[in-house]
Amino acid sequence: MTVRIQPTAQVDAGAELGEGTTVWELAQIRERARLGRGCNVGRGVYVGPGVRIGDHVKLQNHALVYEPAELADGVFVGPAAVLTNDYFPRAVDPDGRPKRAGDWEPVAVRVAEGASLGARSVCVAPVRVGRWAMVAAGAVVTRDVPDFALVAGVPARRIGWVGRSGERLAERPDEPGVWSCPASGELYDEKDGTLFERR
Repeated sequence: MTVRIQPTAQVDAGAELGEGTTVWELAQIRERARLGRGCNVGRGVYVGPGVRIGDHVKLQNHALVYEPAELADGVFVGPAAVLTNDYFPRAVDPDGRPKRAGDWEPVAVRVAEGASLGARSVCVAPVRVGRWAMVAAGAVVTRDVPDFALVAGVPARRIGWVGRSGERLAERPDEPGVWSCPASGELYDEKDGTLFERR
């Protein structure tokens, strides 16, 4: 299985792309970016310098992933989603001079294994989106998202839990704090605002 890059995509010679990765039209992957195996980089996607992306990550059309973001295996980034990197963005310094690379410190968005960022969602760095969490379309994430959390709104707030399948979990009426997946039947335990997979 080889890497496939469409002719209009721009992939820097210093970027690393894993086996089976596909890069579609007009995407730009900058220097020192590293993508794992089997990734799908949609049309018009931007991946910044030094960004780290795991295996089987899907970046939908026009997603913007700014450095120094880190995406673990199996992450989904929806169309036009944005991962920012500047908590205090300004084009100029207090004296009106254009800011340059050394005038600010990039901060990271970190997205853990299996998490999904919905279409046009925005993650305002520095934040971490937990394992198998789901950020709703259009949400603005300004604080860390727990594992398996379903968050929505501006700013994003937890409105429920999701399982590995992505479906919303239901609390068992006879067992408070025990949540089940309607797709798989898997059980999860909630304790002090944290959800744990039952093994």
